[in-house]
Amino acid sequence: MTVMDTTPSSAAVATDAVAATAPEAVEAAQPAVEREIKMAARGVNVFYGDTQALYEVGIDIANNEVTSLIGPSGCGKSTFLRCLNRMNDTIEGCRVEGSITLDGENIYDRSLDPVLLRARVGMVFQKPNPFPKSIYDNIAYGPRIHGLASGKAELDEIVKTSLEKAGLLEEVKDRLDQPGTGLSGGQQQRLCIARAIAVKPEVILMDEPCSALDPIATAKVEELIDELRQDFTIVIVTHSMQQAARVSQRTAFFHLGKLVEEGETNQIFTNPQDQRTHDYITGRFG
Repeated sequence: MTVMDTTPSSAAVATDAVAATAPEAVEAAQPAVEREIKMAARGVNVFYGDTQALYEVGIDIANNEVTSLIGPSGCGKSTFLRCLNRMNDTIEGCRVEGSITLDGENIYDRSLDPVLLRARVGMVFQKPNPFPKSIYDNIAYGPRIHGLASGKAELDEIVKTSLEKAGLLEEVKDRLDQPGTGLSGGQQQRLCIARAIAVKPEVILMDEPCSALDPIATAKVEELIDELRQDFTIVIVTHSMQQAARVSQRTAFFHLGKLVEEGETNQIFTNPQDQRTHDYITGRFG
C-alpha cells in the first residue's frame, strides 16, 4: 500500500502566500505605473582572489519597493547585496567589475567616499549586532558622527523617531539608558533597524534579518519591512520563499553566481520563465 505525502511543500506555501495577497496589493503590483529606478546593476562580476563568485549580474531596483534575493546557499545573493554599499571593499582580495549606480551615480567611482555611501545605503545584518552602548547611544551614534543633529533636542527627536519607525519605542521608552545588548533577539534586530534608519538612508539592505529570530519576532520584523518601504527602498536576502512572497514586490533568483530570473514576486512564484527557477521553488534542489 502506498502512502501519499500530504505535507505542503515550501513552494506551495509560498504560492499560497502570494495568492492570499489582498486584491488592492495585487493591483498595485501591475505594471500600470512606471517604476522609478533607485539602483541599477549592469554586468557585475565579483572575484575573491582567482575565484569568481558572480557572473554578469544585471538588475534594476525600484524606489519604495522591497526586492527579495532568493536562491540556495552559496549562490551569490549575499555577495551581490554587499556590492550595493561596497561592503565587499572590506574583504581582502575581493574585486568587483561592472557598474552599480545609485540615482544614476556610479557608486564605485573613486571620488565617492564609501562611508558617505553607507550612510545612504544602510545595512542590517543576519545576526543582531547592537553596540555595547545604551539603547539611546546605539541610535544616536550615526547621527553624531555624520553631523545630522545640531543639538541635544534634535538628537533626542531623531532617536525617538527612529525607534518609533522601527516599532520599538513603546517597548523601550522608559529604559533608553540601559544597554541595547540586554534586549531580546527580536528587539535587538529592530534596534539595529532603528540604528540604520537614524542616518536617513535612501536604501536599506537586509541580509537574512529574521534567520535568528523566533516566529513572533519574525512577524514583527516582516510587518516593519512593509511599513518601511513607504519611505525607503529595501533589498532583502532570504532563504525563506514564504517570507519573500509575504514581504516583497519583486523577487530575484540567484543560482551558481548568476541572476537566473527577476520579476514581480507573484510571477516568479506562480509562473517562472526559467526551468531552474521552477525547480528551486518546487523544492527539487536548494
